[in-house]
Amino acid sequence: MTSSQVVLLSSIVLILGVAPACSQNGVEPGASGIASSAPTEFREGEQKFNANCSRCHGAGGVGTNQGPPFLHKVYEPNHHGDVAFQRAVANGVKAHHWQFGDMPKIDAVKPEDVDQIVKYIRWLQKQGGIF
Repeated sequence: MTSSQVVLLSSIVLILGVAPACSQNGVEPGASGIASSAPTEFREGEQKFNANCSRCHGAGGVGTNQGPPFLHKVYEPNHHGDVAFQRAVANGVKAHHWQFGDMPKIDAVKPEDVDQIVKYIRWLQKQGGIF
């Protein structure tokens, strides 16, 4: 795999807080059947996800009309490793797996924030049987 393919693949993962215009579009917290409050060790990531990502990716990562769900096999760790989330936030993402449009880079979300968010997303994915 070329480095440009790695960057491209990696970048799609985290369409965090894509645009202020993103909304839940009727997706209610807990609609996925997953607990709406994570265990203590994932709560910081949950809070950061809710503040920066859920507008487009939905409460609990279920997706909205504005962004894809993280509770989907395409985002499991063997397809999109944790570093892909970092790259997506830092560089933005050209749309390719989904038809939601491009994700801009998210300057307000720092690498240490992404680390916490990824831990929360991985917990959600395990709860949802993704891996």
